[in-house]
Amino acid sequence: MKMQRREVLGVLTVAAGSALLPGSFAAAEQTPAGNPLPKERVTGIGGIFFRAHDPKALAQWYQDHLGVSVTPQSDNDRVWQQQAGPTSFTPFPEKTTYFGDATKRWMINFRVGDLDKMAGQLQAAGIAVKVDPTTYPYGRFARIHDPEGNPIELWQPLNAVTVK
Repeated sequence: MKMQRREVLGVLTVAAGSALLPGSFAAAEQTPAGNPLPKERVTGIGGIFFRAHDPKALAQWYQDHLGVSVTPQSDNDRVWQQQAGPTSFTPFPEKTTYFGDATKRWMINFRVGDLDKMAGQLQAAGIAVKVDPTTYPYGRFARIHDPEGNPIELWQPLNAVTVK
C-alpha cells in the first residue's frame, strides 16, 4: 500500500521539480517533427462526478466537513475554488486493495494545509480518521470515508509540513 503511494507521489514530485530545471521549458515546448502545431491539453480538473445513494445528504457532508461546495444551483451560490497545486491522476489496477473496500471504484485525494488540524476537526465531528504516522519525502497522509463509505485520502504536501 505505501509503495504505491510512494511511487505515485514520488513521480509527481520529480515531475513538478523537473519542470523548474534549466532547459526543461525548451524541451516541453518542442513539437513532434510531423506536427507543426502544439498539442492542446486540458488545464485541470473541471469537476468530479459520481453516483451516490443520497446525493443531497452526501453533498452537504462534503460541504460541512471538508469545505467543498457543490455545483451552484442559482446565481447566488458560490462554486468551489481550489488552490493551485500538484494533482495526481493515477489509474490503479482493477484488483488494487489501496482503496480498501473492493466495491469502491474511485478514491479522491484532497490537499490540506494542516493535516493535524483537519484530523482534529473531523474527529471532533465524529468522523474516524486514520493518520499515517510516516512523513514521506513529499508529505503526510490520512484516510477517512464519507457517509457512503467512499475512501478519501487527505494529503499535506511536503512544503506545507511543519517538522515537529
